[in-house]
Amino acid sequence: MMDTGRHPLIELMAYSEVEDVSGYVGNFKVKVRKKARYVDEEVCNSCDECVKVCPVSVPDEYQMGFSSRKAIYLPFGQAVPSTHLIDMEACLGINPIACGKCAEVCEQNCIDFDMKDEFVDVEVGVIIVATGMDVYDPTEMDEYCYTEYDNVITSMEFERLICAGGPTEGHFIRPSDHKRPMRIGFIQCVGSRSHSAIGNPYCSNICCMNTVKDTLLLADHYPDVECKVFYIDIRAFGKGFEDLYIRSKEAGVKYIRGLPGEIREDAKTKNLVLTVENTTTSQVEEHELDLVVLSVGVIPRQDGDGIKELFTLSRTADGFYMESHPKLKPVDTPTAGVYLAGCAEGPKDIKDSVTQASAAAARSEILLNKGSIKAAAITSVVDDDLCTGCGVCGPVCPYGAIIVDPKTKAKAQVIEAACAGCGNCGAACRFGAITMRHFTDAQIFAQIDSILEEDNMEKVVVFACNWCSYAGGDFAGISRLQYPESPRLIRTMCSARVDEEFVKYAFRKGAAMVLVSGCHYTDCHYISANRQTVKRVQRLWDFLERNNIRPERLQLEWISAAEAQKFAKVMRSIEEMRKQVTEEEVEETMKTLTALEKKMRAKKEKKMEKVAT
Repeated sequence: MMDTGRHPLIELMAYSEVEDVSGYVGNFKVKVRKKARYVDEEVCNSCDECVKVCPVSVPDEYQMGFSSRKAIYLPFGQAVPSTHLIDMEACLGINPIACGKCAEVCEQNCIDFDMKDEFVDVEVGVIIVATGMDVYDPTEMDEYCYTEYDNVITSMEFERLICAGGPTEGHFIRPSDHKRPMRIGFIQCVGSRSHSAIGNPYCSNICCMNTVKDTLLLADHYPDVECKVFYIDIRAFGKGFEDLYIRSKEAGVKYIRGLPGEIREDAKTKNLVLTVENTTTSQVEEHELDLVVLSVGVIPRQDGDGIKELFTLSRTADGFYMESHPKLKPVDTPTAGVYLAGCAEGPKDIKDSVTQASAAAARSEILLNKGSIKAAAITSVVDDDLCTGCGVCGPVCPYGAIIVDPKTKAKAQVIEAACAGCGNCGAACRFGAITMRHFTDAQIFAQIDSILEEDNMEKVVVFACNWCSYAGGDFAGISRLQYPESPRLIRTMCSARVDEEFVKYAFRKGAAMVLVSGCHYTDCHYISANRQTVKRVQRLWDFLERNNIRPERLQLEWISAAEAQKFAKVMRSIEEMRKQVTEEEVEETMKTLTALEKKMRAKKEKKMEKVAT
């Protein structure tokens, strides 16, 4: 961080946050709020005289509350810039001025209680999201009594207690009596790998090796300390990690396979008694310890929703930001020009975070060095003659790539550099004014005609999104999985490209079954486009039911690119449904929808005649 602060080509905005982001790849406009420090960072020399006279003391967040800080303080020793700031929620200096002692002793006159937040506008070509992560709060884990017993601490609190720059200056003590603990227990997977309502189902990646490191640290500094680790299984994946695990065991650390179900405290000694089933010996054991360390997992940033909205990102089921492609584009996001680094994308250790940061920097350099970019030929095109400026297309675009103002009725405009070609706007347009290159309405109608031209009763029309369900079908074929030959796939870039008219047209042409398939609801390649898919399919189900057509003949399924087995299973299920559809039912559907189509066409022609006259 200090090297970053000194670099002549890097502008570091500390104690700031991003307020707004607009624009698109190569032309992002970012509004940054520089929070008021109430200390002039250009003048302050960190003499600490102000800290000495400040009468206010509050818990120090950096030291996990084990020590206190003043209302005017330096966040931590290596902070950049190395200047103090004032916590106005704790300070007595304003509204009204009741103190002001820090300003009185400051020889540099760098304290200004009238300082205000500043807004800075920055124009950038690319953005790297490296927001890090938060740490799981074990308060809800009642069986570990974190809030009840002083000597139950988290791994983060352990780090501060044993650190030379910590509240005890490296003298390791337990919180209850400030004595050195001789028997320490580590409980793994606290808040991770939990499929109950408490905790998270994923592995946090770093916890096992963090505990192994802590046990080796204790063995080096305090050889007489007895360490026990309670675990489900040790995940020591990584270069040299297995060697560290073996070294820890050789140093005398006892690894007990099983998680404690109960912790009790001796009221006199403050020692802790853990009850655990050792799954290796199939015995219930009790272990008396001086200190228990909860190895807590990592969780997504709690303020991440704001970042998600600013950069139009999407999240995976675990809450971390979703990359564009897990194998081919691991640092890209669905929004062009925005990249991910570190634990913003998922739990990872320092080495993997540095590797991903280097990859994000390289991807940024490649893009910036081009000077111009080539957009894929799948973007939207607006026909000005047909566009009415109604504004329906703008809100459904997950990338904000359509400029439209329904108040002025100005024609919609597409920013091609920002458009990803999902087709959501084309399906939403009620006037046929938006054309999707290479996925035009005429092309899709022609494919439907071709599929149902012969043996329509033996066919299932399947609209499959390019990135997931269509790729899942490819994977099923490569894997030699057997499924019926009745499904006929029509590839679209996204399930949101499927216009309601496509489905109605397929039924008018004699389709026995229609399937709309796309990415999983929370994993859409186009951020949130498939949410519009759900709305359209629900409207279609209502439409079919109103016209006495079985809604079951239209199915909606989410299939990922990796789910070849699910693809085959869904196709077998659809085939069973198709067999239950009779020719009479299909003919009746064709008659009903054809009559409705003629009626709607007549209304439109009548309306056009009125407009013409």
